[in-house]
Amino acid sequence: MEELLQLLTETCPGIDFAGSEALIDDEILDSLDIVTIVSAIMDTYGVTISVDDLVPENFNSVAAMLDLIQRLQA
Repeated sequence: MEELLQLLTETCPGIDFAGSEALIDDEILDSLDIVTIVSAIMDTYGVTISVDDLVPENFNSVAAMLDLIQRLQA
């Protein structure tokens, strides 16, 4: 979790990832942020995020992103 949080903070500085549970729903992240985050996650964790995975539930919080990464690595 800490590694992912650091990656997200470096990728999109100025966003409070740790304190937000509705990053998409509250429009904290925009589409460009999502593209940047998806790219960073795929490069760092060696996973492939498909179009089907690009749903708000997978990116609303750090915990949701971590769950996605763990599912894709399994």
